[in-house]
Amino acid sequence: MRLLTSLVLAAALVPSFGPMPAHAEGTCRPQIALANPQLSRVTNLKRYWTATVKADASKCSGSSGLFAIRFLRWSESGPDLEFTEPFIWQQGERTVRVEFWADEAVGRYGIADVAACACKE
Repeated sequence: MRLLTSLVLAAALVPSFGPMPAHAEGTCRPQIALANPQLSRVTNLKRYWTATVKADASKCSGSSGLFAIRFLRWSESGPDLEFTEPFIWQQGERTVRVEFWADEAVGRYGIADVAACACKE
């Protein structure tokens, strides 16, 4: 009975809030691009995927922030896995690195999310 009451109460409250805005006023997002992706040779049963991150934060008041890259990892000895790795972007260019085992490779990658930043005024 309590569950039914809770569900009815929750359903009654939902319409009163209205739609949430996608982005709050005064927030921007930097433009993030990945370049020069490479998968290293195997060393000590590991290999590294590296790429150059190019960040244009000319609209942001700060010079760094969070973003994430989503990967599809292929594995010879297990199931393929989709996962996300968080990083910090900085204005300009920098290199990021993700560790893989010797029997793994990157099937696909891309920018998954870029955190909003305060806009320049």
